[in-house]
Amino acid sequence: MSVNKVILLGYVGSDPDVRYPEKDRAVAFMSLATNDYYAGTGTEITEWHRLVMGGQNAQLAEKYIRKGTRLYVEGKLKSREYEDKFKIRRRVTEVIVDRVELLGRKTEGQAQ
Repeated sequence: MSVNKVILLGYVGSDPDVRYPEKDRAVAFMSLATNDYYAGTGTEITEWHRLVMGGQNAQLAEKYIRKGTRLYVEGKLKSREYEDKFKIRRRVTEVIVDRVELLGRKTEGQAQ
């Protein structure tokens, strides 16, 4: 048995990039920031995650999700390789989102 499940709670780093590879099929890409706090040292480290949403989740993203939106997401990790415009092989790990909940927006001065 194996499990590939990711649960994240964080803030969207930029407006979603929504594409339509087919006429009625949307795919949305965005970044999500999560923070780890280390009480012993008082430091905070931000981790950035690349989210990929399809179907109804992509349509939801296009209408309602903007930079600073707080999200709860569930999904799975998927890695892929591609070649950039300089012919360099790159590897990226993405979170393929199965479930998303909008939890509000970050206001100025609000702690995360």
